[in-house]
Amino acid sequence: MTHPRDLSMGELLARGDRSFSFEFFPPKDEAGEQQLWQAISELEPFGPTFVSVTYGAGGSTRDRTVAITERIARETSMVPVAHLTCVGHTTTELDAILDDLHEAGVRHVMALRGDPPDGPGSPWTPTDGGLTYASELVALIRGRGDMRIGVAAFPEGHVDATDLEQDARVLKAKQDAGAEFAVTDMVLRASDYAGLVERASAVGADFPIIPGIMPILSLRSMERMVEFSGRQLPEEVVARLAPLSDDPQALRTEGVAIATELCAALLDAGAPGLHFYTLNRSRATREIFANLRVTA
Repeated sequence: MTHPRDLSMGELLARGDRSFSFEFFPPKDEAGEQQLWQAISELEPFGPTFVSVTYGAGGSTRDRTVAITERIARETSMVPVAHLTCVGHTTTELDAILDDLHEAGVRHVMALRGDPPDGPGSPWTPTDGGLTYASELVALIRGRGDMRIGVAAFPEGHVDATDLEQDARVLKAKQDAGAEFAVTDMVLRASDYAGLVERASAVGADFPIIPGIMPILSLRSMERMVEFSGRQLPEEVVARLAPLSDDPQALRTEGVAIATELCAALLDAGAPGLHFYTLNRSRATREIFANLRVTA
């Protein structure tokens, strides 16, 4: 019998009416490790299509990313997807990391260019002997023949894109290089996601594009994260949350409500699933699931 991790993402997405997936990051210490595995154990019963594990800047979490995805593959029923970036690695080093992942039982990779080495907003400079574009990383992985590949997409266009059409053509180049699906940066409006899918379709990028969701639990921290990608929170969202800035619990409740409404709108618009940025915690995601069940 074929294990789910050996299927393509298209095959995995086709197995159910709604796909749900979760993203985690490698923790920095033992307390963070315990929190991560608690979140994983609490979310596993939801039967996610896959779970992804991020990759630190410059490969700083390489060993932990491999170890976490290996443990997910070995000890859970879930399909692990390991992030991999071009930052700080030669092609020889990238091949070695892919060897480690394959040996660990990981068969899916998110191929990303990654943020500039000096952080978001700084100029992008490739590593000597490395790669410049995510599409090149996709082609490298595809050439091995032992991994399924996902890529990033951007609801309002990548911050470095000259315009939205060029951004869509970059996504098409990733598909042409061998990517089978895409996961978006966090979606702020359902209309932004619909626009991305429309632009992608217009240039022939017809693979599944899964919207990314991050519930707003702190207005200030979310505004900072959004600024990194050259965007702003929608005025209608700020109008609902700003009056609650002195009441963290009320703000959190409203943030979960806003995320629930967004999820429902995305599914109604035909999104193949939802990808939750968990920040290694499960509570908000579980609350959104409960809300969606009530409104379904």
